[in-house]
Amino acid sequence: MRVLCTATGSPSHGRALLPLARALAGAGHAVTVATTPEVAPVFAADPVTVETCLPRIDFGSGLQENADEAADADGMSDEDRHMRMLLDRLMGDMAVESHEVLAELVGTVRPDVIIRDGMDFGACLLAERLGIPQLPIPAGTVNMLDPETLLPGLNKLRERLELPVQEKAGSLYPHGRFDYLPAAFSFARFPTTVLAYRQTTVVDRTAGLPGWVAELPTDRPLVFAAVGTALPMFREVLPEGAPLPVGMTDPAEQLGTIVAALSQLDCTAVVATGGITPAGAEPAPHVRLTDRLAQPLLLECADLFLTHGGYNSVREAVRTGTPMAVLPNFGDQLPNAQRVQELGLGRHLTDTAPEAVAAVCREILDNRGIAARMRQAQLASLALPDVGQVVDDLEKIIA
Repeated sequence: MRVLCTATGSPSHGRALLPLARALAGAGHAVTVATTPEVAPVFAADPVTVETCLPRIDFGSGLQENADEAADADGMSDEDRHMRMLLDRLMGDMAVESHEVLAELVGTVRPDVIIRDGMDFGACLLAERLGIPQLPIPAGTVNMLDPETLLPGLNKLRERLELPVQEKAGSLYPHGRFDYLPAAFSFARFPTTVLAYRQTTVVDRTAGLPGWVAELPTDRPLVFAAVGTALPMFREVLPEGAPLPVGMTDPAEQLGTIVAALSQLDCTAVVATGGITPAGAEPAPHVRLTDRLAQPLLLECADLFLTHGGYNSVREAVRTGTPMAVLPNFGDQLPNAQRVQELGLGRHLTDTAPEAVAAVCREILDNRGIAARMRQAQLASLALPDVGQVVDDLEKIIA
């Protein structure tokens, strides 16, 4: 098979694609990954061809002003304004740009199938143009967006690209989608065919834990906290002094809340900051700050995961059976936090005062019901097929 993959957004999107690309390349198939400079390093150690040609998600001032005007008229929340901005970009110029650069690339790649980023609508329509299957990678965006609601915008995009319009919302996922969670613990709001595989704990094959981890005290619960890769990335790519897009919290403030809360908790805490200095007071002696860490490895022995609720992080917590306290920021993180609580896998932190965060973390650590429910989800996740099954599944779809 010749497989064209796309990954945009933050490095977490690359990590969601990586197990699929790795399995296909390992089975001897030709895999090309079209991505952005921020995501490309995720694939550096794997035998795939990487093309850094996709457009970056741009929340420009003009786009934000349009969203602000629409929100003022409709009385939207910041979360809804953020989603409107995102969809305006994803189903507008960004989709056209993606479609154009990928159309040039297929002359060389000649793909039999496209595995696309859930936010890459250009790749979706390119597959329609080529008459080949396309499936989106596991992503929070895929989970939360209603294909029926997206159909009018997608048809406008089809008209813009001189493609036939479609009557069925299922045209967005005609061959289904990928996931790494079992059906009983799905985070998807809208049903479709799912190809689900076991979540891997091996992302970066060269990444290990630093030596100081072995010296952490073990007489108290181990709590791991992280804010993900998207917020630090936005802070890096935006001009100095520029505000974050609407609906996003400053990562330094969120880290400050996390550090202050864990400083009040009787635990051993490790906080991955993404290179951002937390705002506020210095951490207590039992709170260790580090820029980055091999998250799936540390989660294997953590008693609690204080997380932003990105879909990668949620799946990794389920895979390791680690209860979650979710402090969401933007995008799919809010519905993910709500779903974590609905499923009994942890708690959605709605009160962001450090004292309240510490109290909820304390409650989760003492809650045997949450631990048992998380173990149930972990066992269901372990019972899924290995990701190597993707080879046979795609061959059947292509045939």
